[in-house]
This record gives sequence, structure tokens and C-alpha cells, in this order.
Amino acid sequence: MTKKNGFLDVLDEELSENFRYDYEINWDKQNHGITVSFVLDVENLEKIEVTDADGVSSTDDILYEDAVLFYNPSKTEFDAGNYLTTIPYDEQGLSREFLEFFSKFLQDTVDEGLSDLMDFLESDEAQEFSIKWNQDKFDEGDDALVETEYFKYPRY
Repeated sequence: MTKKNGFLDVLDEELSENFRYDYEINWDKQNHGITVSFVLDVENLEKIEVTDADGVSSTDDILYEDAVLFYNPSKTEFDAGNYLTTIPYDEQGLSREFLEFFSKFLQDTVDEGLSDLMDFLESDEAQEFSIKWNQDKFDEGDDALVETEYFKYPRY
């Protein structure tokens, strides 16, 4: 079975099924990268002053955005610090099983991040917030997968 847009279509299917947050998939054809961006929108009921990564302070509701990059190790140029995590793909592409696992893992990670964000807002001691990607746990789950159906990088 093939998909016109390779693992891009399967990624969207799996995220639609397993990821409850607002997300957007961007395909950077020239850089051979696919970015999954997501947003957390949290009411700041106590009107706590929060300073964002750009140094802008506000007491408005909090809009937190982060992203994951799927990349080709030999073609994609990027700064890993700009992403929650980066995931390489090779000529074989990515399997449906991997993309399902990824979408569920991302859901769990963002759920934990939302809980951490709420704790951050309630804490007087917390100075900084960011969602944490547990690479060891991800690798452990990835290693346990039985992958059977692969989809290549999309063609254009």
C-alpha cells in the first residue's frame, strides 16, 4: 500500500486519531524536513505575569507552542534547540507502527506538559517552564515496536 504523500499522510492520520491538541504539519520540501507544531492554550485566571522566550511579559492567557522535526540526517539543516525533539528518517521511511507510537507518545508528553504548566502557574518558586521529552522512554518504546508497513518520505 502506498500513500501519495508517503509518511506525511500516515503521520496526519495517526495524529488525527491519537493527538487531542491543536497541531499543524509543515513540509519543508527544500530542506527535507517535516515539522509537527502544537499549541497549548491555557487560561491565566490569576493573571500571573509570565515572560515568554522573547522576553515579553504579559498577564494574558498563555499560548505555548512547541514542535517536533522529522529530518533526513544527510540533507536536513536545523538547530535542534528549536524543537522539543528531532526524529531522523532514512530511505526506508517510517512505519505506520512507529508513527502511531509517536503520536501516542506525543499525546502523553503534552498531557504531562500541560499538567506541569498548570503547576508552574501555581508555584511561586518555579522560574521556567518547558515541555520535557523523555528520550530514553521514547527509545525504549521504539525498540519494542514490531514494524511491518513502511512509508517513504513524500514525493513532490
